[in-house]
Amino acid sequence: SAAATPGAAATPGADAASGAAAAPGAATTRATTTVPDANARPAAELVDVTSGVRIRPGRTTVIVSEDPDESAALATRLGRFDDAAGTVTYGGVALTDLPLAEVRDRIVVAGATPQLFTGRLRDELDLRDRADEAALYRALEAADAHDVLTSMPAGLDGEITEKGRSLSGGQRQRVALARALLTEPETLVLVEPTSAVDAHTEARIAARLADHRAGRTTVIVSASPLVLEHADEVVFLDGGRERARGPHRDLLARAAGGEPDAVAYHQVVTRQAAGSDEPAAEPTPEEVR
Repeated sequence: SAAATPGAAATPGADAASGAAAAPGAATTRATTTVPDANARPAAELVDVTSGVRIRPGRTTVIVSEDPDESAALATRLGRFDDAAGTVTYGGVALTDLPLAEVRDRIVVAGATPQLFTGRLRDELDLRDRADEAALYRALEAADAHDVLTSMPAGLDGEITEKGRSLSGGQRQRVALARALLTEPETLVLVEPTSAVDAHTEARIAARLADHRAGRTTVIVSASPLVLEHADEVVFLDGGRERARGPHRDLLARAAGGEPDAVAYHQVVTRQAAGSDEPAAEPTPEEVR
């Protein structure tokens, strides 16, 4: 089958029933009211043979790449949304050897393009009507989307217009993030979840996301320093392969010491954060600290 396009709506319930893989996106359909018991079903390690990346369970791993398409492709493979998913193992088993319904239950991918629908805010967040109001509020808070709720006189019953046009780009992105968080999967993969928000909002989201997903496997595709600061590990991809790994400040210290792959990492992060293709300066002592 053809590879799916990142950013389209993911509908685990539907594609699990049909056997066809939906493209990853912000829309998800499984939601629970409580955080799963980590002891009930141990999280497994995800390994992508193509890139050499290992996603360690129970940690927040941020993926940074010289080529954003590389990291987006990795997210697509991790969620079993293209033919290359056969190169990914979960707990030592190829994703393609697992029932699709199990993959969709355990691994949720939220793409870079928020996809919202017409209807009430509560239905936008909880597409299968499984979560209680407390869970909805927690997800909105973690995504720093409480302002969306308060801007609607009817609250959770407030109406969202077609494709979320009644919301700003940043609000749409945060509602989509809240929806993804509400699914409470073993492994959550987020592609550029803060690209449409300002720095102050991004800082709050990064901190709340780390708290909300503490102890559970979270993969974030982002080169934002504010997101990187909250990562347990950062994986730097170049040429489609893992080139460096470690905490953000660790990698900056290694860059200051002249380690080539860490220097390349620092340059990519600096350029992407500044929105420039110009060469980056060497890391400062303040950055390393």
